Amino acid sequence: MLKTLTLACATCLPIAAWADDPRILEATATQTGSSWRISVTLSHPDTGWDHYADGWRVLDMDGNPLGLRELVHPHVNEQPFTRSLAGVAIPDGTEQVKIQARCNVDGWAEATYILVLNCDASC
Repeated sequence: MLKTLTLACATCLPIAAWADDPRILEATATQTGSSWRISVTLSHPDTGWDHYADGWRVLDMDGNPLGLRELVHPHVNEQPFTRSLAGVAIPDGTEQVKIQARCNVDGWAEATYILVLNCDASC
């Protein structure tokens, strides 16, 4: 029985490593006129076309989508990496948004990154 349990656990380890969500390490926002440019730095153990971080989105605090940045290729040798999305319409008076990353195998990560907008000296 111990050999069976050991074998079962050993075969589960690669699956756990395969399921790493993309992680947002940093995000910034710059207002340009009436819209925003959002830049996101994320990391993910991309393995190639079979498994890679394929996007991130900007959400309001209620979870409504405000913008989507699709990533069209793997970044196996470029980790972490930063990509931007311009023209994001964020309603006036919004103080923070959520950023959520996605990979082409596991879908949207559970974790979100809170990005504070219009931060004054009290932040």
